[in-house]
Amino acid sequence: MAANKRSKIALALAGGGPVGGIYEVGAMAALAEALEGVDFTEFDIYVGVSSGAFMSAAVANGLGPATLARMLVDNDSDEVFDPEMLLRPAFSEYLLRALSVPMLFWSSLRQYLSDPWHLRFLEAFQGLSHAIPAGVFNSSGIDQLLRKLFSAEGRSNDFRQLRHRLFIVATDLDTGESLAFGSAGHDDVPISVAVQASAALPGLFPPVRIGERYFVDGALIKTLHASVALHEGAELVICINPLVPFDACLAAKRPAHENPSPAPKHLVDGGLPVVLSQTFRAIIHSRMRTGMDRYRLEFEGKDVVLFEPTRDDADMFFTNVFSYRGRSRLCEHAYQRTRSDLYRRRHELRPIFERHGIELNLGVLKDHSRSLLSKKRRPDLATSASALDSSLRDLEAWLLAQKA
Repeated sequence: MAANKRSKIALALAGGGPVGGIYEVGAMAALAEALEGVDFTEFDIYVGVSSGAFMSAAVANGLGPATLARMLVDNDSDEVFDPEMLLRPAFSEYLLRALSVPMLFWSSLRQYLSDPWHLRFLEAFQGLSHAIPAGVFNSSGIDQLLRKLFSAEGRSNDFRQLRHRLFIVATDLDTGESLAFGSAGHDDVPISVAVQASAALPGLFPPVRIGERYFVDGALIKTLHASVALHEGAELVICINPLVPFDACLAAKRPAHENPSPAPKHLVDGGLPVVLSQTFRAIIHSRMRTGMDRYRLEFEGKDVVLFEPTRDDADMFFTNVFSYRGRSRLCEHAYQRTRSDLYRRRHELRPIFERHGIELNLGVLKDHSRSLLSKKRRPDLATSASALDSSLRDLEAWLLAQKA
């Protein structure tokens, strides 16, 4: 620990679905190792949105990055999060909407017959659209899993019982405003329900009813909501955003062993899912960058440090998290990429961290033998050679800068 007194520190995790949550675990594991004297389970404030809500709630409950990584990579716990639980059909929603069809049909028919000469057929029957389900999949598994996870000794599903502040952000569907569960007047909601609401992506999951209000994904308003922590007095906010737009042209210039996932020359070749993914990422990333610029002006003297994938990271963009191998590989990938990012930005980051009583351990970052994977799952020599090659390029750039 540095000589300076440690500041009030916060962790803000953005959304990104199962891919984002797994990436955040790997990134946190790398940060926890490299930031000397920092315990991720002892931060003063935690803020989570969508899948980031799931992870921030876990860390705030004492499940450190190393523990979460073991759960994902080695599957050594029955508490592990299985992304497939998010693909269970929302049968109750289907049934509820189906039961409304007869009433909607006869209501539309009566409306049409009342004035058939002036009322168009499709216009009269547009009320049938109310029978379309508000979500395809059932997200109640999130609530069930977290209730079980937080029922263990030393953990809590109650915001008020946690040792540190936790804020889970969701969007009120009827007003379009964001609400931070865990804040005064909104801390009586179970953490598991707040996380379920924050992760209810419209179209995929039905809105979550809490009291007399309905909530959907917290990322609809902001990507990170780091301002929640800053308003609570945080002096340093460590942010992780797993979703960035993909640059296919930039990725094509990287050596094949550095981007093992195949990337099409044009993203349109990947079909609608890839086009929608790129569009969504571009929108939220642009909005997040605007927010980061605003933080620097509004909260002068406070530091917000962001970690995210590079735009040429095809492995992150095209990964399939619904396979076991994909989950463990992505977690390791995030871990190694974050380690590289820390080392590359060391001259920028060291003075920032030192202002808050944190030291960046370069010895840890230079140790290329470190991995989240067990030896039998370690990457081959090509990956190790890639890491060494990256370090040599950094060294060459530094030597050139000294000569200039």
